[in-house]
Amino acid sequence: MQLGMIGLGRMGGNMARRLMQAGHTCVVYDRAQAAVDALVKDGAVGAASLDEFIGKLTKPRAAWVMLPAGAITETTIAEIAAKMEPGDIIIDGGNTKYTDDVRRSQELLPKGIHYVDVGTSGGIWGLERGYCLMIGAPEPVFKQLEPLFATLAPGKGDIPVTPHREGHNPTSELGYLLCGPAGAGHFVKMIHNGIEYGLMQAYAEGFDILRGASSAERAPELQFKLPVDEIAEVWRRGSVVSSWLLDLTATALAQDRDLSNYTGFVEDSGEGRWTIMAAIESSVPAAVLSASLYARFRSREQGTFADKMLSAMRAGFGGHQEKK
Repeated sequence: MQLGMIGLGRMGGNMARRLMQAGHTCVVYDRAQAAVDALVKDGAVGAASLDEFIGKLTKPRAAWVMLPAGAITETTIAEIAAKMEPGDIIIDGGNTKYTDDVRRSQELLPKGIHYVDVGTSGGIWGLERGYCLMIGAPEPVFKQLEPLFATLAPGKGDIPVTPHREGHNPTSELGYLLCGPAGAGHFVKMIHNGIEYGLMQAYAEGFDILRGASSAERAPELQFKLPVDEIAEVWRRGSVVSSWLLDLTATALAQDRDLSNYTGFVEDSGEGRWTIMAAIESSVPAAVLSASLYARFRSREQGTFADKMLSAMRAGFGGHQEKK
C-alpha cells in the first residue's frame, strides 16, 4: 500500500522505514528537510511542502500524522483536511487526547473524510520490535488500512499463546486491535500510559528501598549494601515482576549503578493526567495511578511550601526540629 507520513521524529521515521522494508510505499514530509532527506535515502518519496505531499499521494489518500499532541497536530490536520477529498483518510498516531479525536471525526464526517486514531506504543525500539497499535476507526476503514497495521505490529513472535483464546479476535495476538470508533484507540492508549506510570513508580520506589538498605538509620545488623544492578538482572530471569520496563531498568543500572547522569526531574506527557481525569469522570478509584502522577510532580520540586508546613506542624505538636 501507499501511505503518507507527516512527522519523521523518533517514531514516525522508523515507522515509515518498517513499512518500506515490507514493500509498502511511503510519501514523507517534515519541517526539518534533513529528516525528509534521510528517509528518501532509505527509499521514501520526499515532499518539500504539504501541497507537494498531498499531490504525491494516490487517491483515495491516506495520511498518517505522527506529531506531538497539541497545537501542531491540530494545525497540521486542519491544513491537510482542507486539501483532501471525500474518501481520503487522516490518521493521528500521536498521543492526542481522545476527546479531540471524537471532535475531529465529527468535523470531518460532512466532508466525507475518514478519521482514524491510533494509539501507538513501541518507542524508539519499534523499527525492530514492532508497534503495539490501539485503533479507533469505522470498521470498513480499519479493514482498508489493515495491511499497514499488520506490518507495523510485532506479530505473534515467540510470545506463548494465551490459553482459552479460541474464538477471540485474532488481531490482538498480532499486536493491533480495532478498539472501537474514533477516540477509542487513544482512550485505550491513554489508560495504557496511565498504567505505565504506576508500574514505573513501583519499580522506582522498590529499587530506592533496596538502595536505602545500607542507610545509617537502620540497625547495623540490618544494613545491607545491595547490588541493585545485579538484582535487576536476576529479576529478569523467571521472576513474576519481569517485564520490558525491568529490562530497560537493568540496562540503565548496568551502565551506571548510581544513575549519575540523571537529575531525577521527571516530566509527564499528559496521558497520566487524562487517565486520572477519566477515572474521576467515571467514579473509578485509581489510587496507585494518582500517586504515581503526583510523584512526578514532586520530582520537580525541592523544599516546597507543603514540606515547610509539615515541618512547622511537627515542630508545633512535638518539638521536632529539621535536620540541618
